[in-house]
Amino acid sequence: MEHIKQTFSLKKAWRYFLITYEVCWNLFLIFLIFALCAICFAVGLGAGYFAFLVKDMPLPSYQEMKTDIYNYEETTHIYFANNVYLGNFRTDLEREEVKLKDVSPYVIKALIATEDEYFYEHHGIVPKAIIRALFQEATNSAMQTGGSTLTQQLVKNQILTNEASFERKAKEILLALRLEKFFSKNEILEAYLNVVPFGRNSSGRNIAGIQAAAQGVFGVNAKDLNLAQAAFLAGLPQSPFVYTPFTSDGKVKKDLSPALHRMKTVLTRMKQEGYISEKQYKEALQYDIAKHFAPPKPSPFEKYPWLTMEIEKRAKEALAEVLAKKDGYEKQQLWQDASLYKRYLAKAEKQLRQNGYNIYTTIDKNIYDRMQKVVANYQYYGDDIIQYVKDQQTGKTVAKREPVEVGAILIENKTGRIISFVGGRDYGREQLNHATQAYRSNGSTMKPLLVYAPAMEMGIIQPGSIIPDTELHIKTGKGYYTPKNADRKTHGLVTARRALQYSYNIPAIRTYMKIMNQHPVQYLHKMGITSVAKTEENHVALAIGGTNKGVTVEENVNAYATFANYGTFIDAYLIEKIVSKDGQVIYEHQSKPVPVFSPQTSYLMIDMMRDVIRRGTASSLPYYLKFQADWAGKTGTGQNNKDSWFVATNPNVTFGVWMGYDTPAPLQLKYKGLSYSKRTQLLWAQLMNAAYDVKPQLIAPKTRFNMPGGIVRRAYCTVSGFVPSDLCEKAGLVNYDLYNTKFTPKQSKDQYLIEGRFVEVNGKRYIALNTTPSEFVSSGVILNKKLLKELGIYHINSAEWNGTLLVSEMKENGKRPDPPTVQLTNETITWKPHHENDVIGYRVYCAEQKGAPFRVVSIVKAGKSLTFSNLQPKATYYVTAVDISGNESPPSNIISEQNAAVPNQGKKKTSDSPSKNH
Repeated sequence: MEHIKQTFSLKKAWRYFLITYEVCWNLFLIFLIFALCAICFAVGLGAGYFAFLVKDMPLPSYQEMKTDIYNYEETTHIYFANNVYLGNFRTDLEREEVKLKDVSPYVIKALIATEDEYFYEHHGIVPKAIIRALFQEATNSAMQTGGSTLTQQLVKNQILTNEASFERKAKEILLALRLEKFFSKNEILEAYLNVVPFGRNSSGRNIAGIQAAAQGVFGVNAKDLNLAQAAFLAGLPQSPFVYTPFTSDGKVKKDLSPALHRMKTVLTRMKQEGYISEKQYKEALQYDIAKHFAPPKPSPFEKYPWLTMEIEKRAKEALAEVLAKKDGYEKQQLWQDASLYKRYLAKAEKQLRQNGYNIYTTIDKNIYDRMQKVVANYQYYGDDIIQYVKDQQTGKTVAKREPVEVGAILIENKTGRIISFVGGRDYGREQLNHATQAYRSNGSTMKPLLVYAPAMEMGIIQPGSIIPDTELHIKTGKGYYTPKNADRKTHGLVTARRALQYSYNIPAIRTYMKIMNQHPVQYLHKMGITSVAKTEENHVALAIGGTNKGVTVEENVNAYATFANYGTFIDAYLIEKIVSKDGQVIYEHQSKPVPVFSPQTSYLMIDMMRDVIRRGTASSLPYYLKFQADWAGKTGTGQNNKDSWFVATNPNVTFGVWMGYDTPAPLQLKYKGLSYSKRTQLLWAQLMNAAYDVKPQLIAPKTRFNMPGGIVRRAYCTVSGFVPSDLCEKAGLVNYDLYNTKFTPKQSKDQYLIEGRFVEVNGKRYIALNTTPSEFVSSGVILNKKLLKELGIYHINSAEWNGTLLVSEMKENGKRPDPPTVQLTNETITWKPHHENDVIGYRVYCAEQKGAPFRVVSIVKAGKSLTFSNLQPKATYYVTAVDISGNESPPSNIISEQNAAVPNQGKKKTSDSPSKNH
């Protein structure tokens, strides 16, 4: 019975077990079904939500994705001439593209170990990492590990934005999967290494890309980074500006522990992944990172402010023209439409700051550096002045100290290459580039450009042409304009050559007045001087630099190079070419020569300007130079000495210097013993000496300017400029000069020199009257007044003439001269010049003995030595004065035989007494 009970109990228990098992199994199945349904629902919901988030995003093609991931800003580089590196184009972010093969393997291993350990295994995303990140986000976990692979980070940086949203994350995942489909792992890694930010470099500038980071932090290329350096840099992208070791001003941070701790983390992960050994790990930790930081490097702007700003300006203009031309706009359209020009200029600037171009310039680094040093050390500028100017912010008048500024530029004649320039003395004080942007009166350097060369081209003058340098009064609307020469004198009839040699203003203005109606300003425009408007050509002061706006040093010097190029203008340029990072030439300068003058006119102008340096206003220059060359040049002074210029050219180069105050004010006439003109010439010479030290063959060519055909040497008469007449030769007034064969001296139809009677007083000639005593009259060649009228000379001031051909009329006072007073000194009779202006000479009378008649023993002309010394024993003497009409004065006091003065009673007239007319 007991056995039966036990059997029944076991069956009952088994049945309960089976029931429980079935219930549990069913419950498990139900739970599993619910779980699977929940998972499916969640997956479906997630997939649906994911699909919803990306439903409006078009799937990019391979080419579109390639364009996007490689579309990163890259630093543009600037070069001096001959591929000498200058530095980076100014930008907010420095970046330089590098190929993966040129990156240290340590960098790649460090980056993968730290940022994406499954990089070579996943297909763009790591699901568990994404789930983990979503869980942390959902639970608001304090620890956020992130779920982005390198591929996702590349997508975020180059295709999407940094916006924190599920939509952006969904698009990132989809694009990462698509990116992995199109690109290899190495391509993705290379792109990532070129775009990821690394904080700041040792100069405080923002950097991105491993090459810029390697150079900017350690001063080495990416391929040369050691393990410790690679680990340090690989740690920076997680938080670039927290871990970067440099401040914005380029100083090393006081606390580097965050960056060093991050570096240790990178090394630890590299060791865990088996990329490095324990020994390498320990050695890397012992490496003194701070000791190997790169020193700060001044930016090109900091070292070459005027140069970099000029390069940027011209590069933008050049590229703007290229971009506009691609869109169908001509250069003229671009420059005439301000809004169009502004739009393309902005477009060009953006490309230059982002596209990693290489800009090649014409500037010779060594010459440029030497010139800046000369300018910094020059001791003869003159004193600073105090100018009172209105403050733009407060509107108050404030005192401002201004030094003498300088601008200079050196141009190669045949090419137009700007070899060097001087923008000023201190960029920190004044940012204006005085070589390329400052407009000033060019003074007498205008004369060859606007007056003499155009007049020779027109056949109006030649170097031997005669131009009156006499007082000139030009009627204007408000009165008269009376130009003056710098020396405040006039010099009579001068040749064009001499007028230029000594920079006389009046002959230049007289010549300009002859060509004004033939629009000479067009010559300036052909030579690139567009700042002088055509409407100014009616202002005669333009001939001596009186412009409304002025010209730049570059314009002035560039125009002078036209003469060196035998009349062809070659526009100066600074940008040689702009090349893309893949080697494509985006822009290359092409010269467009402009014919301006004939070779004959240009050579004659050169030859005239040689005399400026030989013995003219720049005669000091050869003493300042350490070398010799065939220089031809011109000095220039602005009104009231506010500008001082010197420009000169030789067969290779043209160089010019300007000095003056920014707010126009007179320069000191003398400073440390030198005039302002000589101070300018001395600076010019020192700058050329510095350039000569660098490139003597360029600066001092052994060749001279070659005389072209069509030029001959001819004789001319120095008073008329015509072929010499017999009288001209008789008077010794023949000279020789060079002429264009088209415009040689002509035979005169009229006689400009005639035989005439005259008297000379103090070296000046006066017309003899019919009653003028013959002993005082001379005969010879004199100037026919008809010539003066033809030359436009109506008012003659004899003091203006140094020659002896001009015969004036002497005013006679209509009365008998007063007797002179004589005295005996050392057995010589002497007397003083007569006080009456019409006296032309004196007669000396002698009576050999007492009671003997007086007779004339000597004639003394006025202006000669007023003495008589051939005295005879026992003789007596007296002197009379004779005027232009023949009137003779009463006798002077008598010198007796006892050598004492005896008063002349003059009461009784005898046959021995002198008559009124002799």
